[in-house]
Amino acid sequence: MQYPTATSAKHGLAAGAAGTPHRADWTIDQGWKNYTPAEHATWKTLFQRQAKLLPGRACDEFVAGMKRLAIDADQIPDFLQLSDILGKHTGWRVVAVPGLVPDEVFFEHLAHRRFPAGHFIRRADQLDYLQEPDVFHDVFGHVPMLLNPTIADFIQAYGQGGLRAQKLGHLKRLARVYWYTVEFGLLLQKGEPRIYGAGIASSASESVFSLEDASPNRIRFQLERVMRTNYRIDDFQETYFVIDDLEKLLEFTQIDFGPIYQRIAPLPEYEPGDVLAEDQVITRGTGAYHKAKRKG
Repeated sequence: MQYPTATSAKHGLAAGAAGTPHRADWTIDQGWKNYTPAEHATWKTLFQRQAKLLPGRACDEFVAGMKRLAIDADQIPDFLQLSDILGKHTGWRVVAVPGLVPDEVFFEHLAHRRFPAGHFIRRADQLDYLQEPDVFHDVFGHVPMLLNPTIADFIQAYGQGGLRAQKLGHLKRLARVYWYTVEFGLLLQKGEPRIYGAGIASSASESVFSLEDASPNRIRFQLERVMRTNYRIDDFQETYFVIDDLEKLLEFTQIDFGPIYQRIAPLPEYEPGDVLAEDQVITRGTGAYHKAKRKG
């Protein structure tokens, strides 16, 4: 199974977080001094692999964020130091959590510009697959984009919208927006799709698959279409949705999703690999990868 660092977004898309939190907001101390040389070495391996893959594949905003953070390739970053940099630029902080957290906790953090990040790192034999998002996925994948003012505002608005969607009973619809943007979104830049989603940026195999493989569809992002589209949590995505620019995400934060939820509730849902007649297709995929997996 070649899947990136997490099989779910941080909330509600997988089994509940294990254990009982010591704090109501589920935050814990990162325990930076407790990381072992082997764990720092795993970080270095993952970092260097992605550093080689992402030039020319990641969007300009991701690259700029990495430069501003000046993350050390040799050791796992200290969340306090990251928070100092983020705070000066976009007002965000990184807070450590033990793993997946309940929906309402996740949304509450985002709504107040706190990004909950797993404090643990995968084992050396888990470089290409991990069930829960770890520190590499969360820090390398997400934090660079939090230095971009547009993404910073969008994710905060997503947290606020998540609290409302939960009350309205439409969390599944909104979760798909997060999945196909913040986690697995592509951005049209210089005439070609580029990576901005953390699930892709933190995965060596999906960094290549999402952009260069003939199998997946690459379709222009349309909000209601995405809200009705299921996604893969066990493998590469069958479809990637591409936005024209990051400012499009901020436009969504000005929309009242309530009427949209009501309008699409009775409508059929789409499977991950579906291509519709009305889709603006950038690349129509062959579907070969997933067809072969199903036959196997």
